[in-house]
Amino acid sequence: IATTTQFYDPIKKSWSKELFDKLGLPFHILPEIVSPGTVLAPLYPSIRDEVGLGDVPVIAPACHDTGSAVAAVPAKDDKWAYISSGTWSLMGAEIPKPIINDSSLKYNFTNEGGVNNSIRFLKNIMGLWLVQQCRSTWEDEGQSYSYSDLVKMAESAKPLVSIIEPNYEPFLSHGNMPLRIIEFCKNTGQPVPETKGAIIRCALESLALKYRWVLEKLEEMLGKKITTIHIVGGGCQNQLLCQFAADATQRQVLAGPIEATAIGNIVMQAIARGYIKSIEDGRELIRRSFEVKVYDPGFGLEWDSAYGRYLEIMEKTVGL
Repeated sequence: IATTTQFYDPIKKSWSKELFDKLGLPFHILPEIVSPGTVLAPLYPSIRDEVGLGDVPVIAPACHDTGSAVAAVPAKDDKWAYISSGTWSLMGAEIPKPIINDSSLKYNFTNEGGVNNSIRFLKNIMGLWLVQQCRSTWEDEGQSYSYSDLVKMAESAKPLVSIIEPNYEPFLSHGNMPLRIIEFCKNTGQPVPETKGAIIRCALESLALKYRWVLEKLEEMLGKKITTIHIVGGGCQNQLLCQFAADATQRQVLAGPIEATAIGNIVMQAIARGYIKSIEDGRELIRRSFEVKVYDPGFGLEWDSAYGRYLEIMEKTVGL
């Protein structure tokens, strides 16, 4: 959590006293920074008695939800990226040292703490919020659809007709998302999606194209090719988005586990208690314990053309 506050020095791996001094803030109020997997203390007796537990230890996991989710990525090598998929899509890579340079600033990537002294080098992308808000708007209008219904409607819509920039500021707030998507397409000179399925397909395809852009920038800054994308969290249940991600990026996508945050939390507790030796052992255990669906990329030429259009639209709207 400390690494997400902007008061943390990722090079010195400590609070930034220089920043506190410049802001005139008292440095002594800061707590000690502890690593994931640290055994802190037994439960307070008052809490133990209230909840009916024994003298169980309190253990610090990767305290950020995305940090725990990344701990649960069932990866085998170092050529993978992750997408923690839900309301937001957090896309990045697990690296040994922070990347702090002009490119990371330009592309707005962050260095956040991970397990095993790693860095989660990532970018925040608007995620299934787009679909959630469409569904909410239609519910308010008396039309209720399950997420499975919306995916089926999107599957029947014509592919790659209209594209949006998922991180466009008006999409970030609560409200009439279908209308915002329609207006975006109209204002950028694109065909306007005329059905609910077309609107949802536009949102999902645009997310996949955004993933491709982030992947390209990630590979540029890492200096290596990513061969596999792991999608974890609730969003990995959206099979259409997972396939779109594979098609758009031309990378194999491995989807699962769904409850990655809880699983990563448990793995770090198990390491702290000595039940497993390392995060590598934990990930091997996850591979053996949970279903992971494989999505291989399909024909990519149509997606290449759509990506070119996406880059043009991106320049017209929010730049980066």
